[in-house]
Amino acid sequence: MNFAYVSGNPALDLAGTVGSRRDEPVDTLATPADLERWVVECDELPGPVAADVAAFESARSLREAIYRLAHDRVLDRPFDPGSLEIVNAAATGPTLTIELSDAGLRMAGDLAAVLSHVARSGIAVLADPQACLKECGRTGCTRIYLDRSRGARRTWCGMDECGNRVKAAAYRARRRATGAAPGAAR
Repeated sequence: MNFAYVSGNPALDLAGTVGSRRDEPVDTLATPADLERWVVECDELPGPVAADVAAFESARSLREAIYRLAHDRVLDRPFDPGSLEIVNAAATGPTLTIELSDAGLRMAGDLAAVLSHVARSGIAVLADPQACLKECGRTGCTRIYLDRSRGARRTWCGMDECGNRVKAAAYRARRRATGAAPGAAR
């Protein structure tokens, strides 16, 4: 299964590894190997890392805590205390090593440092009063994303997955309403 990195923040992208949370949840982090692949594919994190079962369960716990806090923020309600405890504890872990060179930025660290970095990224976005967090507008999608669009008018977590689905469904509905067959010339 492919991961989507459309949330604008690695913590929100981690939370987005469970899709359709309210309907039929789909967990794309089913094994430690999935977590290792998620880290490698995320441009904002170093890779590769090794994940044992304990670290994997810690990452899943962090993911759920980040999601609850982000959902609290979207709904403008107080943060869940247990989730705050998990995220704040994860943020105290080791830091990634960063190095600047002519080739650009290089990051390195083990999974504990990666999860600590993800927790700190989540804290930064959740604490920012100017950050516009939204839940995807496609029915069934529960991904929370950082809306950086002009006028904060973004509706979907990503155009490739959700935006295209919504637009295609609206097109088909318009065609049905006018009695025209899809693909028929006017």
